[in-house]
Amino acid sequence: MHSSKGSASAAGSDVLVIGGGIIGLVTAWRAARRGLRTALADPAPGGGAARVAAGMLAAVTELHYGEETLLGLGLASAARYPGFAAELADASGGMDIGYRACGTLAVALDADDRLHLRELHALQRRCGLDSEWLTGRECRRLEPMLAPGVRGGLRVDGDHRVDPRQLAAALLAACERAGVDIRRASAERLVVTADRAAGAVLDDGTELYADQVVLAAGSLSGRLAGVPEEALPPVRPVKGQVLRLAVPAPFAPFLSRTVRAVVRGSHVYLVPRENGELVIGATSEELGWDTTVTAGGVYQLLRDAHELVPGITELPLTETLAGLRPGSPDNAPLLGPTALPGLHLATGHYRNGVLLTPVTGDAMAELLATGALPEAALPFSPRRFSPARQESYA
Repeated sequence: MHSSKGSASAAGSDVLVIGGGIIGLVTAWRAARRGLRTALADPAPGGGAARVAAGMLAAVTELHYGEETLLGLGLASAARYPGFAAELADASGGMDIGYRACGTLAVALDADDRLHLRELHALQRRCGLDSEWLTGRECRRLEPMLAPGVRGGLRVDGDHRVDPRQLAAALLAACERAGVDIRRASAERLVVTADRAAGAVLDDGTELYADQVVLAAGSLSGRLAGVPEEALPPVRPVKGQVLRLAVPAPFAPFLSRTVRAVVRGSHVYLVPRENGELVIGATSEELGWDTTVTAGGVYQLLRDAHELVPGITELPLTETLAGLRPGSPDNAPLLGPTALPGLHLATGHYRNGVLLTPVTGDAMAELLATGALPEAALPFSPRRFSPARQESYA
C-alpha cells in the first residue's frame, strides 16, 4: 500500500474509486482481484455510514411495497454472504466480519402493528419468501425478555447479521493486501478530459489519473466538483441515530437474535453482538447534513425499545452516534455508468448498504473489467433518473 501527502502524481491507474466506506472498499478490492490497477481516495477509509449501521442482513423483513426489484438484489446478495465472509476472512489475513446466521424476529405490540405485520407476511409469501407467523406466546418462548404485550410476530431465519465496523476493517485490510493504492485525502474535483472522466484532484494537491472512475462517496456523492450536471447522482443524506448498550454477564444472553418492530409508526430494532453489545436503531430523519445526536432521538429509541424489551433500562448506555445514509429518489442504489463516459456510480444504497456489499462489489468489478453490468444490476442503472428529476434531488 502507498499513502502519499502532497506529492503531485501523474501516475495512472485502471480504476480510481472515490470514497472509502464499505461500498468503495468492496469495489476497490474486487477490481484489484480482477487484475485492475486500482487506487482509492478517502481521508478516513473504513469510515462512513457503516460505522453507525447495525448490520442487519434483512432482505425479507426490510421488504417494502413497490420494492420487489430491490428485494431480488437483496436476496442475491444475502445468498452470497457466507462465501463472501469466508473469502474476505482469507483475503484480510483472518479477520472476522461477525457474520452470524442468527435469524430475525419482527414483532407487533398492538392490533394495528399486528395487521401491518400480517400484510407484510402475506407480501413475503407472495414473493416466495420463507417467514413463519408466531403468536405472542411463541415469540416470548423464543425471546423471554420480550414484553408481555407482544401480540404476534414473524420469524425469519434467513435474515442474518454482520458487524459493519469489522466488515469495514476487513475490507480495508483486504484492499491493502491486494495492492490497492490508498490515498488518505479527499477528492476535491473530478478531472474531465475530452468529455471523459479521467481522474481526480485531491485536497492535498495530488492529481490521480485513471481510465475509469467510480464515485462511491455515500451521501457526499452528489457534491463532488467537476461532475457535469447530467451525471450528478441524485443522492441525499438521511440521518440515522443509533445507540449501543453493554450487556453485563448477569443479563447475558439478553437476546439470541435480531428483534424489530414498528412502534407508533417508528421502526426500531435491537441487534445483539457476540461481544456483549446490544445495538438499538435507528431513527430516519430528513435534516440535511446535520449529524447531531439529539436528546429526542435517544429518547425515542429508548422509549420504543423499552416497550419491546423492558429490561433494556437496566443496561449501561455506552455509545450514541448519528450517521448519514445515502438516500435515492426510489430508495434503491445507483450502480453503473453515468452520462459522462468513464464515470460510474456505486452509491444511494440507503438502508441496504451492508446487505448489498457483496453483490455491489461483484457488479462493479464485472463492469470495470468487461464494460458490462451483470443482469441483476441493470434495473439500478443511474440512467433511470432523468436530468429534470435529478435537479430536484441534487
